[in-house]
Amino acid sequence: MTNILKKYHVSILGEGSQVMMFAAGFGCDQRMWRLVAPHFEKDYKVVLFDYVGAGHSDISQYHSEKYSSLDGYAEDVLEILDAFDFTKVIFVGHSVSSMIGLLASIQRPERFEKLIMVGPSPCYINDMPTYFGGFDRVALEGLFDLMDKNYIGWANELAPVIMKNLERPELAEELEESFCSTDPVIANNFARTTFFSDNRKDLPNAKVPSLIMQCAEDSIAPREVGEYVLRNMPQSTISYMNATGHCPHLSHPTETITVIKDYLTSSK
Repeated sequence: MTNILKKYHVSILGEGSQVMMFAAGFGCDQRMWRLVAPHFEKDYKVVLFDYVGAGHSDISQYHSEKYSSLDGYAEDVLEILDAFDFTKVIFVGHSVSSMIGLLASIQRPERFEKLIMVGPSPCYINDMPTYFGGFDRVALEGLFDLMDKNYIGWANELAPVIMKNLERPELAEELEESFCSTDPVIANNFARTTFFSDNRKDLPNAKVPSLIMQCAEDSIAPREVGEYVLRNMPQSTISYMNATGHCPHLSHPTETITVIKDYLTSSK
C-alpha cells in the first residue's frame, strides 16, 4: 500500500463513502483539481493522484514502452483502485484521462459507476470526410518537431491555445509552468501517445454511464468531437458549457462544479 501511495502520490480526502477519483490531463498533475475537488469532499471520498512521470509521482517507475500506449496509463488507474479495493467509483477525467478512464472501465467495469469526461477526444487527428478531430497530422508533426528542438518554446506556444481566456494570462502561464515542470522526454512520449491515439473503436464498448462536458471554443476537443463521442458511446449524455477553452476546472471552476453535481444528482 505504501508503495502505491508513493508511486502515484495518492491523496485520499473527504467524508463520504463513495469514491470520486480525479485524473489530470496531459502535462498536468493533481494540483489542477484544487479549485474543484474540495467541493466534493463533504459527500465523497476524493482520490487524487499523479500519473507516473508527473507531479510528485515516483519517476523511477517510468518505463517508456509501457507508457507508449494509453493502456499503460489505464493499468495505473486500475492498480490504484485494486490496491484500495475501491468499487463503484465516479471517475472524473480531464482531456486524455477521459479515454484512459474509459479503457480502465471497459477492462474492469465492476470498479466503476460513472465516467465524467471533461473535454474528451477519442482521436485528435482529422479523418475526413467522416471524422473531424481538430488537428491535421502534418501540423501535429510540425508541433512535435518544435517540441523536440525547443521544449520551452513549444510549451509557450501551446499553453495559450489550450487554455484560451487570453484576458487572464495567468491561466496559460500556470499551464505552461506545469508543462515545463515535467521531464521533457516523458512529456514528449506522453504527448505523442495522447495526440496519436485513436480510441474511436473503444467508445461502443463502454460499460458504465458517462457525462461529456463540452466547452465552448475548445480547439483541442471541439464540439464536433464531443458530439461524436455522444453518438458512439452508449449511456452517455452531454452538457454544453459556457466555459471557453480546454481547462474549465481552472478557468471556470464554479460552472464545472455545478455541471458535475447536477449530473450526479439527476443520474441517481
